[in-house]
Amino acid sequence: MTQEGELRLHLQRTLDGLCPVVFRELTEPQKLARWWGPDGFTVPSVESDLRPGGAYRIAMQPPEGELFYLVGEFIEVESPKRLSYTFRWEDPDPEDRETVVTLSLHDLDAARSELVLDQGDFATERWRALHEEGWSQGLGKLGVLLAAPLD
Repeated sequence: MTQEGELRLHLQRTLDGLCPVVFRELTEPQKLARWWGPDGFTVPSVESDLRPGGAYRIAMQPPEGELFYLVGEFIEVESPKRLSYTFRWEDPDPEDRETVVTLSLHDLDAARSELVLDQGDFATERWRALHEEGWSQGLGKLGVLLAAPLD
């Protein structure tokens, strides 16, 4: 339940592909690395122990600047409908704090699903806005990948 005054991020996206296909994109390291992060970022490596209590570590390379890492632990792994995990930077900014990301998937019809993202509670509106931009760009790349015809 959301408390009054919490800074949360809530996004919804309609994606081509049913829940099992989208869930694999969200959880399989080689698939996640193709779309994760803001525009221009690459993901040189993804380590993942996909189970409640298991850890993950995502290397993120910005277009300019040094490589940095996103880390956390899985809270819920309910394939193919729900994924929840902690989210923190390995070298956190003093203005930032660990948040929890929850991704829920629902089939809409025979070919599409809806992804609902909830993340929070953020320390500041600035950090919430940065995450909104990053997620929006990353999910945009995921949408393009899922819409592309298979080779």
